[in-house]
Amino acid sequence: MAQCLIIADDLTGANATGVLLQKINYQSFTVTDMERFEKSVTRNCDCIIYPTDSRAIDPEVAYERVFIAVKMLAAQDTRIFCKRIDSTLRGNIGTEIDALLDAVGAPYVAFIVPCFPESGRIVCGGYMLVNSVPLHKTEAAIDPKTPVTSSSVRNLICRQSAYDALVLYIDDLQKGKNHLISRIIEAKTEGKRIILFDCISQEDLNLIAEAGIESGIPFICVDPGPFSATVVRKTIIPKEQKKNMKLLAVVGSVNPVARMQIDELFLSQSVHSVCIRTKELVNGEQSRQREIRRTVGEFLAGYENSQISCIYGDGIYPENRVDFSHYTARQECTAAHLSDLINTAFAEITHAILREAPDFAGIYTCGGDITVAVSKQLQVSGIKLIGEVLPLAAYGEFIGGKYAGLKIITKGGMAGDKDAMKRCILYMQERLLL
Repeated sequence: MAQCLIIADDLTGANATGVLLQKINYQSFTVTDMERFEKSVTRNCDCIIYPTDSRAIDPEVAYERVFIAVKMLAAQDTRIFCKRIDSTLRGNIGTEIDALLDAVGAPYVAFIVPCFPESGRIVCGGYMLVNSVPLHKTEAAIDPKTPVTSSSVRNLICRQSAYDALVLYIDDLQKGKNHLISRIIEAKTEGKRIILFDCISQEDLNLIAEAGIESGIPFICVDPGPFSATVVRKTIIPKEQKKNMKLLAVVGSVNPVARMQIDELFLSQSVHSVCIRTKELVNGEQSRQREIRRTVGEFLAGYENSQISCIYGDGIYPENRVDFSHYTARQECTAAHLSDLINTAFAEITHAILREAPDFAGIYTCGGDITVAVSKQLQVSGIKLIGEVLPLAAYGEFIGGKYAGLKIITKGGMAGDKDAMKRCILYMQERLLL
């Protein structure tokens, strides 16, 4: 049986959440007819999603539909309960939260995180903004069925819910995970069943999810999808996690843009990463080989449970960048030679990883010199171009040699905005699922 159960108030929202989960390799099943539903068909499913079609109906009926759905669809191995809500807070939100809380029992509290950063929905100071406009001044305020008359998340929830709520603001998030954990435990001790969170970014979603998990307090996710997906990713392993779905990112660029992109990827999802000590690669052959062995060994020791892995040079941080003049004088060589030593070391590490871990289906390379070095090391004859991911980022597959057919995305170190690396990885994941 699925480890995650999501109750949505309409079919569109249910499927939208399922797509979010599918993008990170979690199989989802939307139940459209409870009477005909057979649990056996979801044996290899990670998440069951059920739309109650209850957004614009009588609150008492909405409560009953949610409560019954949870009782019928929950199983002993269900680890995550989610209430998918409208991204503009329309509908019987408070009533349906109560129904889910009552169905799962007293140990649980509700984490309400109605943030959808990629769609411009954020909560700051307890108020929801949609593309920087207060919620009550958007089109949601004139919805003919379920108009929204306030931008205060607490007001909208608590006017419908029977439970008391605690609000944790941006200031609380800025104090870090340990502070959030203590506030969550304190709220539970005081008998609070609902905790509302400010949230403006994926980084905030990660922080809230980690604090909730590490607090040990059972909680249900109440959000339009991204927070639920974040908790699922941090809690359960996909049942059909395909070994050949693994991706390896090789980042050799030291450009500030590349750093911004790698930071964004690390914030958005779980990535197994190993940082290469670049200075060791130019400090003599013994040091170079030792660093190659260390990187490969550390990588292979921890990659198996991650769909995405990354090796990158510490030169991406300004304080670690190599001053070539120091080494060119001492070793009587050129800066170009030192740069080549670094690039070929990255390529040797990549080759060693692919040789020892053949379940990688694709690689991502950032930096033209790194791409050339990797291609030479793998002894491929070329790249068959398949498509453009974004300007200066191409998708294709190797041709010739042992690694023919291995998918690759190449991107220039300065190409794209902060989401570029994340978009490239997602693009390849989606193509591999076809």
